[in-house]
Amino acid sequence: MSRKPAGSQGGAKASFALLWGEQGQPSRGPKPSLTADRIAGAAIRIADEEGLDAVSLARIAKEFDVTAMALYRYVPGKAELVDLMVDLAIGPPVPVADIPGGWRPQLTEWARQCSAVYRRHPWILAATGMRRQIMGPHQLGWLDTALAALAGTGLSAAQRHETFLLLVGHIRNIAQQTADHDEAESEEWARLTADVVKRHADRFPALTSAVAEGAFVPRGGDPLDFGLQRILDGVASLLP
Repeated sequence: MSRKPAGSQGGAKASFALLWGEQGQPSRGPKPSLTADRIAGAAIRIADEEGLDAVSLARIAKEFDVTAMALYRYVPGKAELVDLMVDLAIGPPVPVADIPGGWRPQLTEWARQCSAVYRRHPWILAATGMRRQIMGPHQLGWLDTALAALAGTGLSAAQRHETFLLLVGHIRNIAQQTADHDEAESEEWARLTADVVKRHADRFPALTSAVAEGAFVPRGGDPLDFGLQRILDGVASLLP
């Protein structure tokens, strides 16, 4: 759903073939004992427990008691493997078409389920962070589901796509905040900030007032919700 370090054109073609099951099988040699999906599944388990940097073909090879070179029969390299990991980890889209109330409750549920994917697999942020992601069937399914929820609204195709991008951007932002959160550091930051604002209240009157009114007190509930509803408010204002 986003961006990661640029690769070669060959790498992009290899990722497409891997994601869409169009990789040719070796015509010679022993019958393959693994699959690309099994290899990616092992990589996902490693990334979930230890982060994306812990994933390597050598590490995965140990999981299956084979050599790292043996894995190249199934995956061209780590970049292509990561593309497959992302699509498998995201999984098929949640069905929302039958949710009553139309596009807004449908997109609300879609966004919450998408956010849950990032919570389960926080490494997806890094895996999709710096280049246009090569999208597999699951990722395109999530896009298709969001666009379908907006299909009867009267919005243009471009507006429907921009709404999807806004939602994904907000979801990723909340996911990044969650991934970066450290409770002890957060408490120390709050203490130091409150102290410096108190000592320099005359320089920052609006900030001082906001602090006094509880602007930085942690809120309960889903951190996704406030921004999500404001995005949907904006979409609603565009409807014919």
